[in-house]
Order: sequence, then structure tokens, then C-alpha cells
Amino acid sequence: MTHIELRRKIIKLLQQNARLNNEEIAERLQSDPQTVAELIAELEDEKIIIGYHALINDELSGNGEVKALIEVQVLPERDGGFDRVARAISRFNEVRSVYLVSGQYDLRVEVEGESLQQLAFFVSSRLAPIEGVQSTATHFLLKKYKDSGFTVEKDEDYERLKISP
Repeated sequence: MTHIELRRKIIKLLQQNARLNNEEIAERLQSDPQTVAELIAELEDEKIIIGYHALINDELSGNGEVKALIEVQVLPERDGGFDRVARAISRFNEVRSVYLVSGQYDLRVEVEGESLQQLAFFVSSRLAPIEGVQSTATHFLLKKYKDSGFTVEKDEDYERLKISP
């Protein structure tokens, strides 16, 4: 297996389960733990792996946080495009992720807060006034079915109702 192939397979395994240790990864890839450790360190140094996190079932965790997706329409700048606005938005603590997207809006922003009011205040007082932001559309998340490739809720047995004429 080439160096590049091994790196790709390590990335895939860590995306599926970031808790795997070097020995477990090496065993699955028929490699040695030292090589795996060196490749992971290399991936981290190159900022290909930028962090590790746990996926949480919000409904069961009881943390009470409110989440929303905010679409942002931006007036692109001559030399920087959308970058300055995206970086400015990224600096807020409420912001979990920012993506440049295609479509009617330019940026997709994922935010978390303690209440609907806190997120509404964030949009009106902090996000909307940023120079270059033309408009926003906020979508509050009501229920999560799948996250990062993992189904959040248990599969329920589904049985169609029997209707007789």
C-alpha cells in the first residue's frame, strides 16, 4: 500500500471512529503502529486532520441548546470575494461552521445558542450589521435524523395501518 493510500485509509477510519488507537488502525490496515502514529502526526501537522469530536444525540443529552442554519447573502468584494465576511462570521462563539455554498445565498452558517431569543439577537445585532451582509434567512433545527453519516435515532418498527373498505 502506498504512502498516500495509507493516509487516505487512516483518514477514513478516523472519520468513522476517532477513538481508534494506533494499534487498532495498524491492525485493520495491516501496517505497524509506529508508521500509523507517524502518518497521523503528519496529517495533523499539515492541518488535514484539524480536530476530533464526539457526535452527540441532542435529544438525549439534555443540554437544551438551540441550533439553527443561517443562509447569508453577501456582496462579494473585488479582491477577496466572500472570504472577509466568512472569516468575520467565523469568529463569533455561537458559530459552529461556515460554508461557501451555491444557490441564492452565499454562505451557510451553523449556530448554537441557549435560546431562540439569543440566536435571534445574534442574527440582528451581530451578523446582519457586518459590512457586506445583504440578507439572511434563519432556519431553526427541530429534529436531527442523521449526523456525519450516523443515524441519530433508533429505527422504529413501522407497520402500515390496515384499511379495509
